[in-house]
Amino acid sequence: MNKSLFISLISLITFQVGAFAQTGVTATTAAPKVGIGMGDIAPELKFKNPEGVEVALSSLKGKIVLIDFWASWCRPCRMENPNLVAAYNKYKDANFTRGKGFTIFGVSLDQNAQAWKNGIQQDGLIWDTHVSDLAGWNSSAAATYGVRGIPTNWLIDGKGIIIGQNLRGPALDQAIEQYLVK
Repeated sequence: MNKSLFISLISLITFQVGAFAQTGVTATTAAPKVGIGMGDIAPELKFKNPEGVEVALSSLKGKIVLIDFWASWCRPCRMENPNLVAAYNKYKDANFTRGKGFTIFGVSLDQNAQAWKNGIQQDGLIWDTHVSDLAGWNSSAAATYGVRGIPTNWLIDGKGIIIGQNLRGPALDQAIEQYLVK
């Protein structure tokens, strides 16, 4: 390649990079969008708890939160619940690089309020944030998150950013452990 062609090519590249930079669009400055993918801001959920009090997902901001979709009639969900209880007990007071403390925002796809309450009691789901619209598969929460099967979950950081999806058993522990302050 001759010298003048090389200089022209470098000038063109420099011009293009400079023009792109002037738009203010860079990979590191783009704000996350609301969505259900990794790195997205988790969509807001606001439903009633078993006592009839409305609870918003955003009320948990600052904590690492597992948004857990389940139902009392779902055998795989009930089999996964001991893992959730163990994770809750292990990390509820922990300090994380992306939040302080850990909790679970349990979203039930039950239609029967008493069955939902019984499931919480029987499985020892001791965290405070259980919600449902009691609409089963027609739940607006399930529609918002595109839930097609349960159990399913999303892990979000203290700013509400999705940092994990469909974490069960040891995978949940591994995901949470990577954010612990050591």
